[in-house]
Amino acid sequence: MARIAVITHEFDRFQSRRGLLWRRDSPYMLFDLLEELKRRGHSVQVLSGTSAKPAADIAVLHVDATVTSPDYVEYARAFRFCLNLGAADISKRRISGAVVGKDDGWKGQVIVKSSLNHRGTPEQQLKPMPFPGVESFDQYQIHASLADVPAELFGREDLIVEKFIPEPEPDGFAARFWLFCGERERCTRHVSPQSLVKGDDTIRREAVPVPDELRALRRKLGFDYGKFDFVMHEGRAVLLDANKTPGRARNLSSFIAAGNANLADGFEGLIRQHA
Repeated sequence: MARIAVITHEFDRFQSRRGLLWRRDSPYMLFDLLEELKRRGHSVQVLSGTSAKPAADIAVLHVDATVTSPDYVEYARAFRFCLNLGAADISKRRISGAVVGKDDGWKGQVIVKSSLNHRGTPEQQLKPMPFPGVESFDQYQIHASLADVPAELFGREDLIVEKFIPEPEPDGFAARFWLFCGERERCTRHVSPQSLVKGDDTIRREAVPVPDELRALRRKLGFDYGKFDFVMHEGRAVLLDANKTPGRARNLSSFIAAGNANLADGFEGLIRQHA
């Protein structure tokens, strides 16, 4: 049985206690995966900050910030093996395959987004705030063309402009979500009545294969565990978002729970691989 360490930011609230019975809970998908691993006999320790001695068989770098600061990366290197050590920067400016510039020839709709994960909300929620100057970008902006985007937005490093390319469906729009841990995965195509497809407003879903070019991109970006959001556009996969600390979709809890054992198998595969 392995000793598992979860490295979180010192101001993160990876888990909390709620209800009359003070049951443990968490907003993160990793919490459920770890609960399954504990049921299998593995031990789990959540390390807040970088002060604890690196004593574990395997670690997970689970800092909920778009860019993991170098001190956490260096701390994670002290473990025998640490998941997502190479995925320290998940800014959309770095990972998105749909980014366009103001002088590009794209003629379709575009969307303005924060380059930060989850619109910069995780950085703002860390108290006291270790990321001064970070502002959340509360609402995506969809424009009919590049010409309609205010010129000053192109000069902001905290924002990106992307091609707006959801997959059209007769009853809405589709996007694809690939969850993985080691060699285990699940990839689903979700259809929503909203053009901005989220897991919480899914009206139907189906299992779909993972394109080879996305697997290659995962290796390049250094992800062992996480979630990729993508669409198929003109016959190729376009990555829109990469998350190393995916959350739990509340109204899909039974669907998500059914895959925890599969992802836990992937985690155990990494344990065996790096024992």
